[in-house]
Amino acid sequence: MSLEEKLRTIAERVRSHSSAMLTEESVKTAVVLPFFAALDYDVFNPNEVIPEFTADAVGKKGEKVDYALKLENQVRILIECKPITTNLDKVHLAQLYRYFSVTDAKFAILTNGRTFHFHTDLESPNKLDDRPFLIFDLSDLHVSVISELRKFSRNEFNVESILQSAHRLKYTSAIKKELHALMDAPSEDFVRMVAGSLQPGRFTAQVRDQFTPLVKAAFREIIRDAVQTRLSSALADSDDILLMPPDVVAADEEEIVTTEEEREGYMIVRAIVREAIKADRVIMRDQKSYCGIIIDNNNRKPLARLHFNRSIKYIGLFDREKEERVKIDTLDQIYDLTDRLRATARFYAEGGTRKAESNSGSVEVIT
Repeated sequence: MSLEEKLRTIAERVRSHSSAMLTEESVKTAVVLPFFAALDYDVFNPNEVIPEFTADAVGKKGEKVDYALKLENQVRILIECKPITTNLDKVHLAQLYRYFSVTDAKFAILTNGRTFHFHTDLESPNKLDDRPFLIFDLSDLHVSVISELRKFSRNEFNVESILQSAHRLKYTSAIKKELHALMDAPSEDFVRMVAGSLQPGRFTAQVRDQFTPLVKAAFREIIRDAVQTRLSSALADSDDILLMPPDVVAADEEEIVTTEEEREGYMIVRAIVREAIKADRVIMRDQKSYCGIIIDNNNRKPLARLHFNRSIKYIGLFDREKEERVKIDTLDQIYDLTDRLRATARFYAEGGTRKAESNSGSVEVIT
């Protein structure tokens, strides 16, 4: 299994069994150890994954960190675990903070099994930063996060490379947070700056009250316009549109809602075919009646269709002349179709194209 597949298996466990992870030990067993096993660490080797790690110079007798990871005989990562109900905060960094300064560790991880905080020493050498450079929810894992986590795998671990990414992640995430805050509640200074070039004269309370809702509305419209531009670009190829079933051609005029289940199904398919075709060539294009997964954003290259907008779920496959719908009960069953999905991906990787048959031309298979 690839790293992405392993992590998504753990993510599903978090979603399904979080109610049973009310203690640190349950979080360690169900999530933390499998998480580092997915990154290729030998969790059964106490010289590599050290439980209940202690360091003599900490200054608090008997204090321990839950785990330390060793690479080339040096402690490189410290891990502190909390119950899944814990809201992670600066106060939980105390042990990691002390151990970081007296070991060779370059990274520290604080987790409750669902949320992971990754810290390092960007602000002051050998002193753990209060603010994490990477935060993610394991139950809602994005591709960009998986790419960052791959750098922490045993075989790819490189301190300098991770630190470069850490610097970028820390400050871009902080900037994004500030921008989100401005969108939700534009500050007076920001409104003053915007209004200054539009409204001559003094910036009075009346001007502020007039422009604040306008700035907030403008932010929303910028986002909406950007999304609309992306959608329009995706539908720009008239040949592709002609290949769509009639119900799909009209769908852009109706509301299309991509569900979390469809997103996860797409990610599973993308992970499966990664060995056969570059992942960035695998595109999701949602429609009213199904969620399409295509190659190169081209409807002549259908890889799969997720028919999840109904009580009985199907995945449409294209390794034969017509779309073949295979009934699935859970998303995990998509992995049972690995060989067929990869066969289709290889066909496109070698330059093939095929016309996607309409829904009426599909074949249903019950498994």
